[in-house]
Amino acid sequence: MTAARRTRRTQWAAGSAVALALLFAGAASVAAARGDAADGKQPQAASAAVRVPAADSADAGFARDMAVHHQQAVEMSFLVRDRTQDEEVRRFAYDIANTQANQRGMLLGWLDLWELPKVAAAGQEPMAWMATHGDHDEHSGGDGHDMAGMDDMAGMGDMAAGPGSGFTAHDGALMPGMATRTELDRLRKAHGKQAEILYLQLMTDHHKGGVVMARGCAELCTVKAERRLARGMVEAQQSELDAMAQMLAARGAEPR
Repeated sequence: MTAARRTRRTQWAAGSAVALALLFAGAASVAAARGDAADGKQPQAASAAVRVPAADSADAGFARDMAVHHQQAVEMSFLVRDRTQDEEVRRFAYDIANTQANQRGMLLGWLDLWELPKVAAAGQEPMAWMATHGDHDEHSGGDGHDMAGMDDMAGMGDMAAGPGSGFTAHDGALMPGMATRTELDRLRKAHGKQAEILYLQLMTDHHKGGVVMARGCAELCTVKAERRLARGMVEAQQSELDAMAQMLAARGAEPR
């Protein structure tokens, strides 16, 4: 193994360790906050008596669904790292894996803090929270944010799951944009330029689905920190969509 390859593997291992450390740190913070509450010590942040979202709220639904969505993005990014030596794609995949592993830890940490289940109730469709809470406006106005973005989502029928959405989960793709089991198998078998193109195409679809979900939370969620995170996801993933389009074009390909 060359020194350069050893260095790259060390970087990936270090990145994975950072993501895990962030996740464990978040869990420790949750445990500490609970311990303070049990001992009658109310942290300054907790003293604001923030309302805990309900299990069927948009806040909880987004946290659960986006955690699943992010997990697949991390998986695909780790798959492509061993199937190409292209530094541009490897760096891009590394950034996505680190960012989305960190965000996934935050989402699961919130669910833990709220003492809500991390999986949907039996029979509940993924992204049903978007349809269920789409006509509520009680959350708007708190920070000047309005419902204008919902108009952009109205024409994306097959990109929103839940009753009447037009989206049907199949072959392991639980939500819009998620790769199917067949597509993941293709990525596992691909190498070099073929793996780069397939990864970028799959991740483009993945980001488009993620942007729809994040926009939904930005409009429907009631927890301000979660809404800020969702808006940040929209901005970052839109930028990454542009970057992936350029990388695909450089390889003589385009989004699917």
